[in-house]
Amino acid sequence: MLRENLQAAFRDRGRRLTFQRRLILSILEASGEHLDAETLYGQAKALNPNISLATVYRTLAILKEMGLVEEHRLGEEHCHYESVQSKPHYHFTCLKCGKVIEFDTPLVAQIEQGLSQQEGVRVISTHLHISGYCAECKYRLGGGGDNGATDL
Repeated sequence: MLRENLQAAFRDRGRRLTFQRRLILSILEASGEHLDAETLYGQAKALNPNISLATVYRTLAILKEMGLVEEHRLGEEHCHYESVQSKPHYHFTCLKCGKVIEFDTPLVAQIEQGLSQQEGVRVISTHLHISGYCAECKYRLGGGGDNGATDL
């Protein structure tokens, strides 16, 4: 998000765009991964030694509330975060190695549309998390063949 747009978004919500908030958002935007708060804190601390873990958690809550960051539980006890992306996507997490694969499928949009028509609801957001074994771990576990799963 452009810096001017970001400042306006904060101002419109009666909040200030502090250096720490900008730093955490920029780390999330630059990362190609889903970061947990501890990892995010480590990266932020390397760039700003004065930042605290409490500041990271407070900032994540504010960014989530503002719709700039998404929180995901990817098969673990703690949450992972990523900046909101322009296109919807979903997550697959490997139960063995923890690898996260992002994917999109038109089937989810079809389900949303069907639900809207059938029940008269308005879908605002959809979260889909699938877990199993990635191709490498499936092969190592002796599951190299087809397991009957459908293609997306």
